[in-house]
Amino acid sequence: MKRIGLVDIGSNTIRLVIFEYSEKTGLIELQNIKTPARLYQYLDADKEMAAEGINVLCDTLESFQKVADKFDVEALYPVATAAVRQSKNITEIIDKVVERTGIKMRIISEKEEAYFGYYAVVNTLDYEDGVTVDIGGGSTEVTYYEDKELKFSHSFPFGVVTLQKLFFNGKAHNDSGAIEEAGKYVKEQLRSLKWLGKRKVPIIAIGGSARNFARIHQSLSEYPIAGVHGYSMSKQDIEYVFKKLITSTMEQLDDLDGLSKDRQDIIVPSGIVFTTLYEEVNATEFIFSRKGLREGITMSIIEEDYKHPFDKNEVFKESLRNLAYSYNIKHEDALQRRKLAEMLYFELEKMDLIAGDKQQKKLMLQAAYLFYLGSYIDSDASSQHTYYIISNSSLNGIAHRERVKLALLASYKSKSLLKFFMDETGWFSDKERGEIQVLGSILKFAHALNVSNTRVVTELYMEQEKEHVNLYIHYSGDPIAEEYQAERQKKHLEKITKSKINIIFTENLH
Repeated sequence: MKRIGLVDIGSNTIRLVIFEYSEKTGLIELQNIKTPARLYQYLDADKEMAAEGINVLCDTLESFQKVADKFDVEALYPVATAAVRQSKNITEIIDKVVERTGIKMRIISEKEEAYFGYYAVVNTLDYEDGVTVDIGGGSTEVTYYEDKELKFSHSFPFGVVTLQKLFFNGKAHNDSGAIEEAGKYVKEQLRSLKWLGKRKVPIIAIGGSARNFARIHQSLSEYPIAGVHGYSMSKQDIEYVFKKLITSTMEQLDDLDGLSKDRQDIIVPSGIVFTTLYEEVNATEFIFSRKGLREGITMSIIEEDYKHPFDKNEVFKESLRNLAYSYNIKHEDALQRRKLAEMLYFELEKMDLIAGDKQQKKLMLQAAYLFYLGSYIDSDASSQHTYYIISNSSLNGIAHRERVKLALLASYKSKSLLKFFMDETGWFSDKERGEIQVLGSILKFAHALNVSNTRVVTELYMEQEKEHVNLYIHYSGDPIAEEYQAERQKKHLEKITKSKINIIFTENLH
């Protein structure tokens, strides 16, 4: 296990995130605190940072060091981006920080900043191709990747704070002239990158401004589940939020759910960048990634001590395994459930009772691994807990709609409870409800065949008779609990076969 503190010294905010990594749980965030230091405002016209700004930086680092000590971190990694990087007196800043705090900062280059953002994205989201954008206070990083391999990257010397100072200084946050001028400037800058235009891929946005955009949209649309990582917005959604921001007074912004108070004066410049970039890229959708620079740097640190701790090609698989571990699911029992569900699926497909679908089968087997994980909290309400845990967990590598579908399958108990859960989002058609019910029924019966967690069932097969279906189950050991539960739960399979099922348990003789 490794525990580290990453201090992100940005132009707008300074943030401490304490991470812990182990091979069983993966990378988890233990603590996340920030202060809106606005270091960029302490840079004068010659880009020299005032003594007051250096003092703010030192005070913050001293405070964060105390927090890190209480969490027993192995090491503190302070990394500085645009505000410090662009300062003329950068050597003085570094020396003063060491003198006052004993902490040596690492100055992240423009190229590194772009790379670490991309690296976090491809290791926590499952988009093969994309354009990433990370708007900070004093710089904006964009990358383009294909097949999860970085192709191009660039850092623009403007961010939300610099755009605000350049175009909105002394003006209202929604001044139409300032918005128009800022839009022209951003478009010019973006078009200077010949590799960026008309890529027709998703834009994956990192950072606080993008997080606020996602949260505002979720609030306005009364989004039914938690979490913004992997949240998808269309061009119309982005334009809708932007219009809301520029048609609201500052007092109305104060009451806008999802918008942080410390970003009210800089949210419009970020909206200008997002809408202009969307147009330039001719993007397919706008995705928010909660993982960015901090996670990218942390992953690179962890990789120094562990062999292949992250696999960008198996993002969801790792997330699934880590979630299962958190709720005490035994790996061998989960694999047995998957094996039984797969055998049942095959038999039903062979008899033309279900139409085989590779993607649906894959999701069903993933749900088999997590089936009834909510029993860790309360076995009497395991279905309810399972649904709410999975549907509201920030899982890597899976879209929100698929995450809810996974939750519906892993929590399947009855037709009525399925309808109750599905009505909460209203995302699925009647046809999909029927498909989920069939797959859920398979999982419920597979669960019954390993209810003792002794893995006694070794194989099974079905045979169609005139009036009924024979289900032959071979076992090794004592299947008393499985025999009882199989009889109780066979009604779930009978709804699929539309005939009575006769279950025959046979002991393996070898």
